[in-house]
Amino acid sequence: MRWFGAEKIRGVIVGGVAASILGRPRMTRDVDALILADDTGWDRLVRSAASYGITARIENVVDFAARTRVLLLRHDPSGVDVDVMLGALAFHSELLERSALVDLGVLQVRVPSAEDLVIMKAVARRPRDIADIESILTADAGIDLDRIRQKLREFSSLLEMPEIQEDFEDLLRRFSKSRRRLHDL
Repeated sequence: MRWFGAEKIRGVIVGGVAASILGRPRMTRDVDALILADDTGWDRLVRSAASYGITARIENVVDFAARTRVLLLRHDPSGVDVDVMLGALAFHSELLERSALVDLGVLQVRVPSAEDLVIMKAVARRPRDIADIESILTADAGIDLDRIRQKLREFSSLLEMPEIQEDFEDLLRRFSKSRRRLHDL
């Protein structure tokens, strides 16, 4: 966060750290971040990160980022891997606009809204992401399901993967059933 602030980088912490803040705490081995980035200046970005003890963890990190839009970095003092996603979609811009600073006592962390993190995790579709979605839904009873559904419809169409939307609706049905069973106890 110091790197983002000092370099005026529009960025937000996502992944397991954000899921732990917005849902229930869980272990994670890395820090995932999303920044808005066009297709130029990534080498300057990597050089600026080095001033904060964050360095490339692979050879040709910028070439890798050109193929994947992810900078694979490491915070050298702690040995923690840092994956920086180089966002360019309108959704990424919206996510940053809707993000908020969360005070964790010793530091402040910018995280996405619960809805936007659920959207990211629903698109990723890994088992850990599904568990994170359930955790976030449990923690935030007022979550805007209409926004999530709208964005997932857009991603499902854009990626030609209707299963993104279908899997989320299945998850909601299972989640609602388990909550009803707990309530009935």
